[in-house]
Formats: sequence, structure tokens, C-alpha cells
Amino acid sequence: MMDFRKTTEEESRYDDLEKMSIKELLSNINNEDKTVPLAVEESLPQIESLTRIVSEKLNNGGRLFYMGAGTSGRLGIVDASEIPPTFGLDHGVVIGLIAGGDTAIRKAVEFAEDSQNQGWEDLKDHQVGINDVVIGIAASGTTPYVIGALEKCNSLGITTGCITCNQGSPLHKVAKFPVVVVVGPEFVTGSSRMKAGTAQKLVLNMISTAVMIQLGRVQGNKMVDMQLSNNKLVDRGTRMLMQKLAIESNEASALLKEHGSVRNAINAYRNEQT
Repeated sequence: MMDFRKTTEEESRYDDLEKMSIKELLSNINNEDKTVPLAVEESLPQIESLTRIVSEKLNNGGRLFYMGAGTSGRLGIVDASEIPPTFGLDHGVVIGLIAGGDTAIRKAVEFAEDSQNQGWEDLKDHQVGINDVVIGIAASGTTPYVIGALEKCNSLGITTGCITCNQGSPLHKVAKFPVVVVVGPEFVTGSSRMKAGTAQKLVLNMISTAVMIQLGRVQGNKMVDMQLSNNKLVDRGTRMLMQKLAIESNEASALLKEHGSVRNAINAYRNEQT
């Protein structure tokens, strides 16, 4: 591995944690967490560059892949899995891959992240190509599963990005569109599920939400393409229609039931009025 400062592994600013009261523990964790959005703010230009290329690729029919191991892999899968119900996009457009496969979502798979070749093999299963974007997620920036996949993607002209928390890490250097959020030492030394994980989640939220808005999946500030998969969302969709079209609840509910989405209901109603 290249020589770089691995801040995610540095000694915690706190010691004797077991001697702290619950109040002290929570207060100190909270104080550390407060620093994360400020670290993300420092990386906004990098996030903008990565978001722009993802928007361009998806707008032209490409796909977005997230790749990671452990917490980082799970965060990518969470973000990918929320895109279809939130924005109505097909499940195959934003795809999350984790070292060790689906088993690793719930239970750690020993040494799965140490394979330099498996990441690319997982991408090949999805016929990844030059129209796609592959984002590697790794707090340390040293995960072989992710780095090997991005190196292979680079050699084939496939666009690569990353989200990491160590400046100058191997992952930072291999990604064509890197995002590096330096959050510093964790409250519990080396526990990158904490501040580093929070930073990665914030960046993922920013990228996917901004991309979906760029793709027209939001009108005003409303999720007009959300899947109506439970009563709460049906109720939300009904209220959207009532507000947007200035109609009563019964009419809005009937429109939504007939047309299946807020967007389709709005378009159908307006067509009937012309």
C-alpha cells in the first residue's frame, strides 16, 4: 500500500471511555458528530463534479454502481434500494454491490474485502460498460475489493468515482472523480462506522437526491414518482394532488388509484381540463 496518513485509524481524542457516564458518552459522541457536516462542506466541489458526471451518464441511459465492504457496502446498498420507491426509477439503474454478496448485508463475511479481483467479477455479472459510473465507497481507502474493481474500470474507460475519508489513499488516487471527506479520528479508535459512516451517508444522500432531481424525478419539492407501496405514501400522494390541483380528498384519492402515481394523476387531470 502507498504511504499516506490514515486519519480514520488515528487514536481517539478521548480515553478511558469505560469510565464515562452515559451522559458523558452521548455528549462526546454528539460533539464529534457535529464536525461531520463541516468536513462534508469542505468536499462540496468534489461532490459536485461526481454528481455532474453521474447525472450525465444516467440521463444518457447509463447506470450507477456503488461498491464497498462492511459498513461502506451496506450504505451503498441502502441508498440504491431507496431510489425505486422514492423516485420511481427501475431497480436496475442504481445498483449496490457489497464484498461477500447479499449474505454480507446482515453478517460479516470474513476476508471478502481482501480479494483484488472479486469486485470486477461482481460488476461483470451486471454487464457494466462505458455508459455506467462505478463509485467505490471505503472509509479507509484501502479496500482491495473496491480498488481492484476501479482499476479495471479505468483500464476499460468506465467512469469511476469514490467516497473515502483518507486523503491520498490508494482509492483516492485511483478514482477519476474522488470525494474525500476527512473526518479525523473516531470516538472509538478505528470505528469508522461512526463519523466516517455518517459522512458517507450524507454524501450518498446528496449525490442520489441531486441526480434524481436533475433527471426530473421531483416536481417543485415533491416526489411525484414515488411508489405507492403503503398507506402512508398513498395518503401523502393524495395530499400532493389536493394541493397541486386544488381538489378535494375524494377526487384526489380516486385519481391516484386510477393512474398509479402522482405524476400520472396530475397529467391526466390537466389533460381532461383542456
